[in-house]
Amino acid sequence: MARAPRSKLASHALWKEPRPPAPSSGTSRVDPFCAAAREWIAAIPPGRVATYGQIAHLAGKPWGARQVAWILHSQSGKYRLPWQRVIGAAGRISLPPGRGLEEQRRLLRAEGIVVDARGRVDLGRYRWQAEGEFPGK
Repeated sequence: MARAPRSKLASHALWKEPRPPAPSSGTSRVDPFCAAAREWIAAIPPGRVATYGQIAHLAGKPWGARQVAWILHSQSGKYRLPWQRVIGAAGRISLPPGRGLEEQRRLLRAEGIVVDARGRVDLGRYRWQAEGEFPGK
């Protein structure tokens, strides 16, 4: 008895047959990293900033800076997160001109943070230090 031919992709050891999503039980599963990141973002006080990497580190995933950016992008409105207080590791607003830089700069300035025309913030002066966090993280 001959077997049906399989595609090259299907024969690859790492490829898995796609499965339909499991039926919903009415409760959503919460990603612990996302929940922790949201809590840390919400804890940043007015007049202070944190970096994407700093939030990722505090939330338990030191290399999760891009995931923090995605959380801010997709969940800031729903959870009322102070998204404007999270900036890049170099002390700059990461959003490009015309796509959020101006709004983030305006919101930070309204909190008393000095932001230059290019979106730079003095991390030595405005960086938030979470209690128990190692300096520079």
